[in-house]
This record gives sequence, C-alpha cells and structure tokens, in this order.
Amino acid sequence: MAKNFNWWTRKLHRWGAVVTVLPLLIVIASGLLLQVKKQVAWVQPPSAMGAVKNETPAQSWDDLLDIARSVPEAQIESWEDVDRVDVRPGKGTAKLQCTNRWELQIDLATGELLSSSYRRSDLIESLHDGSFFSDSAKLWVFLPNGMILFGLWLSGVWLWWIPFGAKRRRRSKRPVDGS
Repeated sequence: MAKNFNWWTRKLHRWGAVVTVLPLLIVIASGLLLQVKKQVAWVQPPSAMGAVKNETPAQSWDDLLDIARSVPEAQIESWEDVDRVDVRPGKGTAKLQCTNRWELQIDLATGELLSSSYRRSDLIESLHDGSFFSDSAKLWVFLPNGMILFGLWLSGVWLWWIPFGAKRRRRSKRPVDGS
C-alpha cells in the first residue's frame, strides 16, 4: 500500500509541476512585482503630499475633472474616462485613475497637478489573479492551478518525509545492545 501511495505521489508531483509551470510563472513574477509596488515607481507611482492636509478640500469635482482634462496622456473628456477617484484628506490629495491606466495626483488645496504617470499595479494584479485573461481563465485555469499547487506542496512534504520515516523505522527495528 505504501509503495503504491509513494508511486502515485511521485506521479502527481512530476505531472503537477508540468501542468502548473506557465500559470505559476505568471503568479510568481506578478506577485514579486506586487510585493515591491510601493518601492518601485515603475509599478505604482509614489503617493504625493498636498499643501494642506486634513482640511476640507478646496477643489470641487468639476475642478478635478478640468485639471484632469488638461493632461493629454490621461485622455479624459468626461467622468466616463475616470476609473476611480481616491481622495486622501490626510495627504491632501486626490488620485484619479483613468480607464487607460494613467494616474493623476492633484493637490486638494491648490489644484496643482502633483504627479502624472502610468500605473501598472492594477494590470499586474489582474495578471496575478488571472482576471486579465478572462473570468473563465481565472476560474478554470488559475483556480485549478492553485489546487494542483496545493497538491504539489502536500506531495513534496510527503516525498521529503519518506527518507526520514524510513530511517526511523530502521532505527526502531535495530536490536539494542544491552551489554
């Protein structure tokens, strides 16, 4: 029974590694980039600080949209071109993330454009969870990949334990010198 189980464990480990190689490479590479997104400006622009913090913003929604329209790279004509707005009163800024992944950081007190750069972290995150490819790929490729990876972990732990277990069994079968 144990030999058959060990044989199946090795098969699972070998073929599971082959099946998961490409999705796992994507998950590992994107995960490493996400780990350093606050330290690497190429992944996510650093957060700017506004002139006045923790006060009622002096800029209205219309002001923010007008400022955003003035940045050609953002390609904003209306609020439909804005994916989300992250207002940070503690930093005195508003981050506008455009549908084309461009990010604008605006000082809420003065209306000054503090930063304008491409934001890759959302794209990398969608690669990481598989949603970049499609919801079907997320559920039918990346989820099973995670399950196989869990099986690889279990089989790897078992394969690692086999020599230790064999050594323990050999020790327990040795006659004890009682002289």
